[in-house]
Amino acid sequence: MQQENVILVNERDEVIGTMEKLEAHQKGLLHRAISVFIFDNQHRLLLQQRAAHKYHSAGLWTNTCCSHPAPGETASAAAHRRLEEEMGMHVPLTFAFTFRYRAPFDNGLVEHELDHVFIGYSNHPPIPNPAEVAAYRWSDRTTIDRENRENPEAYTAWFKLIYDKVFERA
Repeated sequence: MQQENVILVNERDEVIGTMEKLEAHQKGLLHRAISVFIFDNQHRLLLQQRAAHKYHSAGLWTNTCCSHPAPGETASAAAHRRLEEEMGMHVPLTFAFTFRYRAPFDNGLVEHELDHVFIGYSNHPPIPNPAEVAAYRWSDRTTIDRENRENPEAYTAWFKLIYDKVFERA
């Protein structure tokens, strides 16, 4: 994994420092994150399956893209950058809300994030980066609800916490 720093924040999203990403996840420290949700004109959500080599949640389905702003980078700029890097898409994004969550993983890492959520709309197919994305699909809320009831371990922890709220706002 390439060394990358994340922005450490307090509960009010005030910057308190930076730290190498893996170390922040090992220590479970609160840091800023972004999540992007792209919908098409049929109100289907573009899901991505995380690449198999990801250090946590590998192979799981999640929102269109998610990552961390770099030190000095705004959440909005990071959302646009990562949407292009992960999915090859340029889409206008609207900030929706923030939420905080903490999720421990079997490998000892902990996601503890203050996540900035963005929503966009596009009918164009993505051009996924195979280093980031194993697969993608467009899915409606009914299908996602059913899959989460029948096989919740197929989705990332953060996605399960927020997809209802995002669908209500989209």
